[in-house]
Amino acid sequence: PSKGSIPRHGKCFPAPYTVMPTQPATKKPGQLPEEKIRQFFDEGFIVVEKFFTQDELQACRDAIEDMVDKLANKLYDAGKIKNLCTEYGLFQRLTKLEEEFPGANILLFKHQKIPKAFRDLWCNDRLLNLMEQLLGPDVAGHPVWNMRTKTPNSKAMDVPWHQDNGYFSEESYDHLIPTAWIPFLDAKPENGCMQMVRYGHKQGKVGRHTCCQGDTWFINLAEEDMQNELGCDLDNIVTVPVPYGGFLLFSNVIPHRSLANTSNDVRWSIDLRWQSPKENWGFYDIAEGVVFRSSTDPDVKPDWDKFLSIDRKEVWQKKYYKQVVETDHFDTTVTGPWIGRWDLTNINKHTKAFTSALQ
Repeated sequence: PSKGSIPRHGKCFPAPYTVMPTQPATKKPGQLPEEKIRQFFDEGFIVVEKFFTQDELQACRDAIEDMVDKLANKLYDAGKIKNLCTEYGLFQRLTKLEEEFPGANILLFKHQKIPKAFRDLWCNDRLLNLMEQLLGPDVAGHPVWNMRTKTPNSKAMDVPWHQDNGYFSEESYDHLIPTAWIPFLDAKPENGCMQMVRYGHKQGKVGRHTCCQGDTWFINLAEEDMQNELGCDLDNIVTVPVPYGGFLLFSNVIPHRSLANTSNDVRWSIDLRWQSPKENWGFYDIAEGVVFRSSTDPDVKPDWDKFLSIDRKEVWQKKYYKQVVETDHFDTTVTGPWIGRWDLTNINKHTKAFTSALQ
């Protein structure tokens, strides 16, 4: 794929997001009925229920508990907290750490390495079979994945309206990058499930985002711009609960946001992405994806060593943070290349820390 900037903003690429590819003649395990795939391309998203096994998701829950434990010990050893909060479980412990060290959830978001359980989910055979229905026989993991550390009543983890392409470089605009948003408990309105704008993907266009929302590093797509630029009908805003064991599947141009978590539990989730390896990774030349399926090499295996050799968040912090070397391991500032893409309508510590790589 070609490198460098391509002037694509404001252009429409409807076909990749609205035209269902030819479906496999023989169904494989995990593949959905054709009408469900057609719904994805028609509405921009679907909920897939009862997909994962208890063992697959429990391994991920265990991995999260391990990450929280490592963070707790790191904070404790540095004298940042006085209590390791070991008496609390998966859905409360991070909240208790937050009470002693505000921003603990940001640190966990910012310094996460993808654990084996998440990688196993990402290249799960049934899930890759489903991705073939969207992408064809060549399937790769996109370099952007996230674990969402959505503690109760945390403004830092309330993600406003946006399209995923608003975070990617413009090379991502012309091809499908499906996301599976996988919660590790029943995701409901009260604990911060997602809202989608049904049919908001139809033009295949990226709207004008602004940066950054409140005290966060998140970009924002105004409802007025969704209407005027993308032709969205705000009556088509849909709240989308996702039962544990399932996931929300959506495209990279559908506008979406998360609701506030007003429950007492941390709403843990991960978002994983895929695309054709034949397309540009659309990620500022920071990192490449990992090939899972190849039509020319049926025995291809994920090159995890190569993928894990680059930590995209460390790369973009070094490239886009005014501090050349981040010396404070407990700094909760987040920068990234998307900050330089959009008009700065709100200045905060994240935008102040950002520096263009061109400077």
